[in-house]
Amino acid sequence: MFYIYCPYCGEHREEEEFHPKGEAHIVRPEDPESCSDEEWGDYLFFRNNPRGIHHEMWVHAVGCRKFFNITRNTATYEILETYRMGEAPSITAESRDGQASTGAQAETSTAQMQEGVRA
Repeated sequence: MFYIYCPYCGEHREEEEFHPKGEAHIVRPEDPESCSDEEWGDYLFFRNNPRGIHHEMWVHAVGCRKFFNITRNTATYEILETYRMGEAPSITAESRDGQASTGAQAETSTAQMQEGVRA
């Protein structure tokens, strides 16, 4: 079982309380009326599905019912950070490239968070 930190509640809660809602940071076209069908279709239906670091939108369905973002490694399912809507992620795929120490720090902080929840 995973424990996810809700940035609004300020607590680690069981994953069953949360639901993923798709890719984060999707920018809506400024003028939808003037979009071509292809541009509008791209906005509505096409999403990135990378292997590795990915930003997702989730909702704390059983708790505060607020939406927030998660930075997650899709290859390992490791949650690297959570942050409020409107905030920028501090971890990106580009920032993780070539920085092995960051991965060790993230693993340490994840282990500390899980230990804190169990205690």
